[in-house]
Amino acid sequence: MILDRYFARRFMQSFLVIGGIFLALLILIDLVEQARRFESENLSFSRLLHLTLLNTPAAISEMLPLLVILSTIALFIGLARSSELVVIRAIGRSGIRALLAPVTLALLIGALAVALLNPISAATSEEYKRLSDTYKNNGNSALSITREGLWLRQGSAEGQSVIHARGTTNANSLELTGVTIVTFSPDGKPTQQIVADQAKLSNGSWILHNAKIWSLADDVNPEATSELHQTIELPTSLTRQRILDTLGQQDSVSVYDLPQLIRDLREAGFSTKQYEVWLQVQLARPFFLMAMVMIGAAFTMRHVRFGGTGIAVLSAVLLGFAIYFVRNFAQILGENGQLPIFVAAWAPPFAAILLSLGLLLHAEDG
Repeated sequence: MILDRYFARRFMQSFLVIGGIFLALLILIDLVEQARRFESENLSFSRLLHLTLLNTPAAISEMLPLLVILSTIALFIGLARSSELVVIRAIGRSGIRALLAPVTLALLIGALAVALLNPISAATSEEYKRLSDTYKNNGNSALSITREGLWLRQGSAEGQSVIHARGTTNANSLELTGVTIVTFSPDGKPTQQIVADQAKLSNGSWILHNAKIWSLADDVNPEATSELHQTIELPTSLTRQRILDTLGQQDSVSVYDLPQLIRDLREAGFSTKQYEVWLQVQLARPFFLMAMVMIGAAFTMRHVRFGGTGIAVLSAVLLGFAIYFVRNFAQILGENGQLPIFVAAWAPPFAAILLSLGLLLHAEDG
């Protein structure tokens, strides 16, 4: 246990140092990117830094596999240079046994990433998106899926509009049914209400069919001044791609909210495969980090006198990137329905664990 605690401490030291270096680089690089992106808006430095910090948790969450494999490489290269690995084998302990502490810590880091970092990055990503829309556009735009149906909010210099639809007949072309639209003036007062059987987004406008309009001005009778239209157009700042992109941003949804969102999307008629795969990928994250530790150890758990340390480090990093690419590729196949959801999410990490275990056994026992 003393030796395991020693390995755990060394691993955490490497992880914190490497994580701190990458965090500083991420903040500097993203700060420059935010300044470039919002150059025309002339935002102050404090606002740019605020946007950068909101983006940081999601970036760190995405880079966890790289941080873990680099920490493992740093740990075992250090142990090899100090001949501690030789001493460990000399006392009769297998080199694979030395992996117990790093693997356990990787599983713990992965569990904390799912339970804590994921909700934090989801909240900050959502806030970043909201502020970006505020700075880039004259008003906010938002989308929400609930049991009551689909809710949209669009904004412009003329005011806000809230759109509610009970469902959709075609999610890809955004053909909504049971549509109710309430428009508001810039000071927040409702101006009119529109109820339509169907609505379709086309060329910067909502095309409403069988619509009835009520004026909500203070000095008029809404029913007396109501109007019926077979087809009308309502200008909008929303686009089909923008709405579908919002639906596709799984990283802005907490893992705790994903099951309910999947049910709501299914009831509203939208495809849920993308969110279902993302949920399983998040749940499999601890095992993926465990695979990164084992891959890093498979190439660096050797004495430095054998030479080729640089090649071994490069091979470990390249194999880690290859596994990461395979996981993302399998995730895409799962989202497209070409792979079962559980296979797309769970097969890559377990395949990586078995591959690295085979390399470790070959290195230890020949």
